[in-house]
Amino acid sequence: MSVDTPQASTAELTDEELKALDAHWRAANYLAVGQIYLMANPLLTEPLRPEHIKPRLLGHWGTSPGLNLVHTHLNRVVKARGQDALCIWGPGHGGPAVLANSWLEGSYSETYPDVSRDAQGMARLFKQFSFPGGVPSHVAPETPGSIHEGGELGYSLSHAYGAALDNPDLLVACVIGDGEAETGPLAASWHSNKFLDPVHDGAVLPILHLNGYKIANPAVLARLPESELDALLRGYGHSPIHVTGDDPMTVHRAMAAAMDDALERIAAIQSSAREGGVSERSHWPVIVLRTPKGWTGPAEVDGLPVEGTWRSHQVPLSAVRDNPEHLRQLEQWLHSYKPEELFDEHGRPREHVLACIPEGARRLGATPHANGGLLLRELPLPPLERFAVPVDKPGATLHEPTRVLGDLLEHVMRHTSHQRNFRIVGPDETASNRLQAVFDASGKAWQAQLLPVDEHLERHGRVMEILSEHTCQGWLEGYLLTGRHGLFSCYEAFVHIVDSMVNQHIKWLRVTRKLPWRAPIASLNYLLTSHVWRQDHNGFSHQDPGFVDHILNKSPEAVRVYFPPDANTLLSVADHALRSRDYVNVIVAGKQPSYDWLSMEQAKVHCARGAGIWDWAGTEDGTRDPDVVLACAGDVPTQEVLAAAQLLRHHLPQLAVRVVNVVDIARLLPSEEHPHGMSDFEYDGLFTPDKPVIFAYHGYPWLIHRLAYRRTGHKNLHVRGYKEIGTTTTPFDMVVRNDLDRYRLVMDVIDRVPGLAVRAAAVRQSMEDARLRHHAWIREHGTDLPEVADWTWNG
Repeated sequence: MSVDTPQASTAELTDEELKALDAHWRAANYLAVGQIYLMANPLLTEPLRPEHIKPRLLGHWGTSPGLNLVHTHLNRVVKARGQDALCIWGPGHGGPAVLANSWLEGSYSETYPDVSRDAQGMARLFKQFSFPGGVPSHVAPETPGSIHEGGELGYSLSHAYGAALDNPDLLVACVIGDGEAETGPLAASWHSNKFLDPVHDGAVLPILHLNGYKIANPAVLARLPESELDALLRGYGHSPIHVTGDDPMTVHRAMAAAMDDALERIAAIQSSAREGGVSERSHWPVIVLRTPKGWTGPAEVDGLPVEGTWRSHQVPLSAVRDNPEHLRQLEQWLHSYKPEELFDEHGRPREHVLACIPEGARRLGATPHANGGLLLRELPLPPLERFAVPVDKPGATLHEPTRVLGDLLEHVMRHTSHQRNFRIVGPDETASNRLQAVFDASGKAWQAQLLPVDEHLERHGRVMEILSEHTCQGWLEGYLLTGRHGLFSCYEAFVHIVDSMVNQHIKWLRVTRKLPWRAPIASLNYLLTSHVWRQDHNGFSHQDPGFVDHILNKSPEAVRVYFPPDANTLLSVADHALRSRDYVNVIVAGKQPSYDWLSMEQAKVHCARGAGIWDWAGTEDGTRDPDVVLACAGDVPTQEVLAAAQLLRHHLPQLAVRVVNVVDIARLLPSEEHPHGMSDFEYDGLFTPDKPVIFAYHGYPWLIHRLAYRRTGHKNLHVRGYKEIGTTTTPFDMVVRNDLDRYRLVMDVIDRVPGLAVRAAAVRQSMEDARLRHHAWIREHGTDLPEVADWTWNG
């Protein structure tokens, strides 16, 4: 056993304190084992029999004793120091441990009164674990005190830093499993300490829990010599404190000293920054805890070593119902914790077991920071008219929509400077995405070296940029889950990097919506720009609009996708998203100059409707049904549809054309499948049940077919969109290559409106000729045709 020499003297544990800590730890271990195995006889008041054992043994023992040790010792320092604390439990299957500790401290019974803190409640706690109608084996949303689902690995440390941001009095402990430590997202998140402001932010205490093994293989970091691992962590900017051992009493003393040392170092760093004005980056402590996997469990089963090996990862004794020797070993294992010393005859924890537990909201399972909606404050969102662009008539002016949005975000950033509950994150793209106005209100968070050439870097900044989408996502999730607001701005093609992370967040939201004790949190808002249609120099590698398809596969009650076609609709959609709760909002908008179509008043109405007819753009006169519907979703598709409508008005003035713009793409779904969906009556009224619909869509065209496949008029629906044909080329050539251009849309109308194929053959030919002229022109001049580049709406 070893522990770094503490930087400041700490009082050594008395024998009485040591025994109390060990009693709490043993009680938590007993409860963890009981959850995996028992469905009756929780206090072993009678000999263990097969019928006391669950028919299906599920759960994970290997990480539980280490997590119980951490929980026990966090309790001690939180109570002794009156410290507000939150813990992120990173190891994938730590549910038994965290549930056990929540039950011991009483927060579980307060949340779920039927699981009382006595023998009856203990029996419920045991039976419900990984049982039909019960609770998951992970540290899931159902677990009091949790903000982190321990299913998919890699995100614990970025969640911890997100929780600490703008929470100056909060200690966020983060237990990192040695399997999780091998993931790319976790490796990148070690750099979060270069963004943590010791003045305005709380502290993160990483606890790297190395028990040696994953499911079936050794863990990489656990096999590094201590000196090499120490050098790695110091290179990341941390100051390691090592605790290693397998003798419980020795490890208890070392862990207590390590915790005291770490918290004293943290206090010194914060004091130096807050009172002494020290601005140099500090090396924050990290605890490296090495204990055996499956510690205190069966040493050997069926002649094979288990404790301290990968065999203890899940259920060390797997045939307890059928194998009398396994049953005997389980009974011996449970009795080894001496439950009669830990619980009274009624199953209540004895007083000395609870001696280390903090009071009230300082209990790790009761902290309001793990139920962030309780702490949420409204954002100071101003009237949108203050930022709206004037639109006297459609298509007369041009603006960069995201630049207009940047002015609104600057207001929000400026007016949250005191309460500090709003952040913007993104991978080095805030200015590229035209949101640089926010730098007038806040710089970019940065604690590393500053050079004279740097711009907008600031020790206390609230804009956060790092070239790891995983880390951006993790920061923002941790920030939102602890009761604040934010926006993730990203290039459209590369937000896919967090596909799996957003999966987990959506699943979390879906579960929390069914938990009445979980207060709603601010929505996770994505702004996707630098999109597929305007990658003039980046080309094919930057062209992928498929994140929307991914999102719309998820729980409909939790996901929203918007395609604002101009600056004012973007303002309206962003205002709605920033006010919303418990959603994932995806907003896809351009940053290049584009036409302004709607006034602010019109934009609000149109966005509230989600999809609607632009009567000023079509040629309907109200005396008959339209001959064709031109529909669009997205800024570039909208412009191409309006250009096509203008061509039709000129060449085929007798044709009755309806133009429909869709902002909220879920409106295309049936109302019974999505809260924003349309009834068949609404859909048929908008798109008609029997007329051709030519739909120009921002992304992959088959998504529109998937959303509308049950509609009456689906057989008449023809969708144009991105067909995975991309390159470095002109803006208009991108739409031509993917058959989304105005000329192709006119040809589609002629091909699909009955009777036009013959009557309008010359018009169709002229459209084809225009496409051919385009191909020749761009290859000679490198720019789009003047009739395209200089096009304006004159409807």
